[in-house]
Amino acid sequence: MVQRILEPEQIQSLDPSAIPRIRMPERDAVFPARAARLRQLADAANPIAGYLRLMAVLADAQHQTLTNFEATPPSAELLLSAQQHSMPLIPALSGVRDPAWRDVLLQLLDRITAAGPLTPTLSQLIAKLRALDTAALDAQADAIFAQRFAEVDPASAPFVAAALQVVWTDLVSRIDKSQVPYIDTPGLCPVCGSHPVASVVRVGGPSDNYRYLQCGLCATEWHMVRSKCSNCDSTKGIAYHAIGAADADAEARDSQAKDAPLKAESCDECGTYRKIGYQNKAYDFEPFADDLASLTLDLLMGEEGYRRASPNPWLWPEHAGEKQDQE
Repeated sequence: MVQRILEPEQIQSLDPSAIPRIRMPERDAVFPARAARLRQLADAANPIAGYLRLMAVLADAQHQTLTNFEATPPSAELLLSAQQHSMPLIPALSGVRDPAWRDVLLQLLDRITAAGPLTPTLSQLIAKLRALDTAALDAQADAIFAQRFAEVDPASAPFVAAALQVVWTDLVSRIDKSQVPYIDTPGLCPVCGSHPVASVVRVGGPSDNYRYLQCGLCATEWHMVRSKCSNCDSTKGIAYHAIGAADADAEARDSQAKDAPLKAESCDECGTYRKIGYQNKAYDFEPFADDLASLTLDLLMGEEGYRRASPNPWLWPEHAGEKQDQE
């Protein structure tokens, strides 16, 4: 008698109580939700309110461009090879990408220009990006994917990253989550192999009360248990940090930190941190936007001696010396 061995995806599909492993981005919702959240977070008290509003315009431009864009998908052979070898399906670091991403970048710049008056600095930056040739643009994309900080122009990086996000979000939106393999590095996106930008504890439906990491490139989310470092996979020395009112006493600050909708999850084993949000405390929490808007928490973590596990693609470090330890 031959016993049939089920694949992990098949086992999960048979178990109604199984934790959903993957949450694919909704093509029509990912960028509008991000833009709306950025505008919500860009209040007068935020030290980078003006920048958040600009990034909301960029997210609007991404959605408008994505509506009529379709990237060249990977071949069936490449997908099968990735699945067989437990590798990301559409790896960003492969060096193979649809050259249409450069046209997407130009469309984004056109839409930002048409959205309203530009500051002289932004006008100069857009002109600089338009003047870059193919080799220079691809070199920037390569450096961003590989996190070669010294080669990345921090001012240009958000716009280059935004164009790449449109391409990968389009590709991912046409993939069935059952195709996504289990990969050997749980802290990387199983679809594109990029780093997560932050994590969120979801509410509602089968994902209720589970923590998901969100990819900074394609917006795919994948499950990871709580109190576990998403950078080094350690369960030791995990702690949570939040910002309380400066004029409150110690007990009040501790209470505020406990109930904070956004915290930094630090790991003493590798000395890094990533942010985590809780939808039951802020239903509109959007990992990419909330991470970008919480610069004050980044400053606090720096003072505590921790490093970001990976940068937000829309807020690149100014100096190569700020490179995070990815080991």
